[in-house]
Amino acid sequence: MVRRRSAGRPARRPYTLPRPDSGLSDRSLTEAGLAAPDHKTERKAGRILLLACGALAREILDLKRRNGWDHIDLACLPAILHNHPERITGAVEAAVAEHRRSYDAIHVVYADCGTGGLLKSACDRLGVDMVAGPHCYSFFEGNDRFAAHDEATAFYLTDFLVRQFDAFVWGPLRLDQHPELRESYFGNYTKLVYQAQTDDPALTEKARDCAARLGLEFERRYTGYGDLETSLRDWAAR
Repeated sequence: MVRRRSAGRPARRPYTLPRPDSGLSDRSLTEAGLAAPDHKTERKAGRILLLACGALAREILDLKRRNGWDHIDLACLPAILHNHPERITGAVEAAVAEHRRSYDAIHVVYADCGTGGLLKSACDRLGVDMVAGPHCYSFFEGNDRFAAHDEATAFYLTDFLVRQFDAFVWGPLRLDQHPELRESYFGNYTKLVYQAQTDDPALTEKARDCAARLGLEFERRYTGYGDLETSLRDWAAR
């Protein structure tokens, strides 16, 4: 999820699995997947599973509540997989195999996310849909609009990454221990773009602080849920 040239290895942490729709702490969203309800003993007609990145859990659960999508369940893989995109495709394949018999349809709520097309190839082979786009920064803003910006020197944060800046950016890049590395990682960037999914003044101020810590100009863009919402609406209506 973080655009960078190189990174240190994040500390390994145990994953815990909270129930879907339960109270979710920032730590559980960072470290955990959401376990889908157990329908293995009885397949229920018309049920859909969203197999998603844990970084999108809040947004997906909000869309479920607002639209009354009670026929949709959510299972999330750990968001920290984005620090190891080579593991995403295998994790998705295993999760699809685990839940396939329990659902009429499974949809993968990932974009390419650094897999170099491997995730799309796997989804095509498995016969499941996924969200179009190179990454969540693109589909949150809208893939066409994002491509039109052509911002090679912009560093992006979403609501999730603002909340988890230390866990996903500052810590893994070892900037907490070696702040002198900041120029090596971010010297070619000119601004930090905060793509806001919500109107939250506290998150905006935190994003502004993130930009200051990185020595970058700050820009806030309200995106809402963008093409993520469009994809989910289409899947929910099928």
